[in-house]
Amino acid sequence: MNATSEYSAKRKVTLVQAKADGAARRDATEAPGDRIVQACWSCQGPVAVGEPFCPSCKAVQPPGQADHFQRLGLPRGFEIDTAALEKSYFQMQRLLHPDRFATRTPKEKTLSQQQATSLNDAYETLKDPLARAAYLANLMGRDVLKEDGNGPVDPMILMEAMEMREALAEAETAEDVATVTKRAQGEIADCESELSDAFAADDLDQAAALITRLKYLRKLADDTRARRAELRGRG
Repeated sequence: MNATSEYSAKRKVTLVQAKADGAARRDATEAPGDRIVQACWSCQGPVAVGEPFCPSCKAVQPPGQADHFQRLGLPRGFEIDTAALEKSYFQMQRLLHPDRFATRTPKEKTLSQQQATSLNDAYETLKDPLARAAYLANLMGRDVLKEDGNGPVDPMILMEAMEMREALAEAETAEDVATVTKRAQGEIADCESELSDAFAADDLDQAAALITRLKYLRKLADDTRARRAELRGRG
């Protein structure tokens, strides 16, 4: 069994139980609640956090403290409906287009620009699985990207990365590179699936390790493209 297979097998055993435990905890503790509201700066009417416009006077609102999921009207979680993400983003982008605010007050023009910037940040983060996973972990109290620079990495992750990087370094033909690329893409897909399970289980330790692994795999996938270009350059 190579390092990749051994790592995946070890993770999957613990994820099954962790997912069941996480579901049980949520069933026991979650209860429906109302969305947080704030006062509209213009008419003082109630506006739900994450809503870009006041439902009463239609004034554009400050971006506020809404997280990326709230801003795009999506449930918080690693698994997202990409079609819903795209639809929500482009609908809101049209509503916040500068042409719509050409005759508005300077304050509303400024707020619309702030909303558009926050919307773009949310979209760019949520559409990318690695960025989305790191962001979600941060919302749950775990700054994985900061930990990566300050703590030890799972030896199994390092072994897997080294093994695959050696295979890429030894690749001398386009077919060799394609083999490494296919393997990396398969491992990325598996890693993202395991991340979904880890977040569903509220297992932040597992999620953090998988985010680190995904980062290594994504870097390797990028390097396969560079290696392919290098081989083409040799003619």
